[in-house]
Amino acid sequence: MPADLPSPDDLLVLLAVGRSGRYTSAADTLGLNHTTVARRIESLERTMGGRALARGAGGWELTDLGRQAFAAAERIETALRALEASIDGSPSLSGVVRMSATDGFSAYLAAPAAVSVRRHHPAVSVEIVTATRLASQHRTGLDIEVVVGEPHVHRAEAMRLADYRLGLYASRGYLTEHQTPTGPGDLTAHPLIYFVDAMLQVDDLDLARTLVPQMPESVTSTNVFVHVEATRAHAGIGLLPCFMADRHDDLVRVLPTVGAELTYWLVTRTESARRPEVAVVVDAIRAIADARRAELLGDPSGAVAANATPDNTKPPE
Repeated sequence: MPADLPSPDDLLVLLAVGRSGRYTSAADTLGLNHTTVARRIESLERTMGGRALARGAGGWELTDLGRQAFAAAERIETALRALEASIDGSPSLSGVVRMSATDGFSAYLAAPAAVSVRRHHPAVSVEIVTATRLASQHRTGLDIEVVVGEPHVHRAEAMRLADYRLGLYASRGYLTEHQTPTGPGDLTAHPLIYFVDAMLQVDDLDLARTLVPQMPESVTSTNVFVHVEATRAHAGIGLLPCFMADRHDDLVRVLPTVGAELTYWLVTRTESARRPEVAVVVDAIRAIADARRAELLGDPSGAVAANATPDNTKPPE
């Protein structure tokens, strides 16, 4: 190979660093050590005569020159996968896809989507980090983020995923002991179960609290599963996602006209979106969100069974 051409091995190392934003993550993916990854990047930058990576707030970011090299590395990876498929006799995907989503979405939508992907692509593993926050402005090592509310991000793609509804719920036991509210004015006599105001990072979820500003707080938490279980334990009235609360026969929705409709958005960084294994996970998430649209909106007449995983969550082959 001419001396002035980048080494394919160096380009594949750049590919891993460009996707994760971290030398250590790239090293784990490639089975190398941190020093080897750094040496490969230095070699590549010497060959190209410029910086391929620049330090950013959330990790290493590709420079303009780095993005050109990254695109070339993707073509090398595609060619290697095609060769592997021709040798094995069947196409296959592999690799780790890292995503973050809210607690409820992670459990009831992301997890079934991940199982669907694994069923058809056993060599793809999905890591799910639970978080209720805004979409990251800087690289975090995540391939996919599912957030509440429209994100405003740079060098990333955002798509509207699905609407979902919050409603007021109480346990049957709580309503036996306390008078059932018949109008918004009655809510002052009941404690609210919801997020910790001081720790809430998502404006849209904060706006939901304005529906019932007059209610005193009962149990508050950063985890929506705590909201559900505290409501089931008769701690007060919970402002809960309908798709979670409706799974429990011991919970009753009160004042159905009081509620909020919020939106899940899916965000992928440009470098991640082009990976076929990320694409199948995105497709599976979108399919299950679409299949459970009625459930998300708290519409029992059209809701999918709580534990069902619809056939159309099958990712493309």
